[in-house]
Amino acid sequence: MRAKITYFITAAVLVFYFVLVGSRGLMLIRHGTLLTITFGVAVLILPVIGVWFLWKNTQFVRRANALAAELDAEGGFPVDDLARTPSGRIDRDAADAVFTKRREETEDAPDDWRTWFRLAVAYQDARDTPRARKAMQRAIALHKSHPSAPSPAPAGPSGS
Repeated sequence: MRAKITYFITAAVLVFYFVLVGSRGLMLIRHGTLLTITFGVAVLILPVIGVWFLWKNTQFVRRANALAAELDAEGGFPVDDLARTPSGRIDRDAADAVFTKRREETEDAPDDWRTWFRLAVAYQDARDTPRARKAMQRAIALHKSHPSAPSPAPAGPSGS
């Protein structure tokens, strides 16, 4: 819940910033000189890019959460029982062990969005956010293209 609140507060601050910057860009354009119009258009590009980026990230999070809910309903959501350091971070060796298992599952069933979802979680636990995002995007794409019947939940420790 804390992550959602943080996300919404950050999104609201960004939208406020986009409106503020956009209004400044329009003011520059209204001034009417070649230089201010050029700067105004350049300034308006920033909120457009920002809104697009915020929209794409919001869609990604919504789709990933929908997959998480579906996987949880099937009983295949990965259990977070990894060893942690005293500061609360996931132990790297434990994350690597689970990652190896998840990678093998994905290699065995490369067209199953569930294995890609679990691989994305393993990447995130191993602190490899770019690969976690790519794996989750792959899971979303596979789910969109052909959602299939529920697969059995993986067995074993830290793997249900």
